[in-house]
Amino acid sequence: KQKRLDCVWLAEDSIIVALHNYPSIGQAELTMRMGDRLTVTTDDGDFMIVKSVTTERESYIPTNYTAKVTHRWLYTRVSRLKAVELLMLPENRNGSFLIRESETNTDCYSLSVLRRDPYSYIDSVKHYRISHLPNGWLFISPGLTFPSMQHLINHYTDGLCCKLTKPCYIGGLENIRPAPVVIRRPTLNWKNIRRSVIFQQKRTESGHSLVSEGLREAISSYLQMTEDSDLSWDT
Repeated sequence: KQKRLDCVWLAEDSIIVALHNYPSIGQAELTMRMGDRLTVTTDDGDFMIVKSVTTERESYIPTNYTAKVTHRWLYTRVSRLKAVELLMLPENRNGSFLIRESETNTDCYSLSVLRRDPYSYIDSVKHYRISHLPNGWLFISPGLTFPSMQHLINHYTDGLCCKLTKPCYIGGLENIRPAPVVIRRPTLNWKNIRRSVIFQQKRTESGHSLVSEGLREAISSYLQMTEDSDLSWDT
């Protein structure tokens, strides 16, 4: 039975990732680090204003300082050398990988895999060419073909130089939090409500009181000040 690699992905189709530390000269504090997830403020083609999710600082940088990543593991505008640098980041572990466009064959891709050797302490990155058949199927070894890139990755979780474990580290993905759940209280018709309803502890199906404790106290104080007037809450 084929094992499926567990790749957590985001709702959007792609994200932007930094390919360099910036600024790289002098003692200035970094506004972005290689491997950081970036949000794009403006993009004029050759340059863009980006904000690092990890440092929360903005930079005006060349577009080629970034890569677009889809499916969490497919990188565009990434060279073989840069793939090695990304995978060598200390946050990556043995079997971390990414897929990039091949530099030597325009119609092919390359699978780059990090291999950390606990015995020699010399880490290395292995590269495997992914080719297309005329029918669109993919292969690393001609005798074993796959209908999609995801099928290929799932198969090689148990093979190649080591088991594929997780896609290459991207800084800032762990900072993404789900949107908070907003609980809407039932709307009260104040013209028809009775005093007993305001001060009772009855709760709705969601477990929340119709009137908050603070509001009950405020209304109670108001009624005490006006109890001798002609105002009546019992309508």
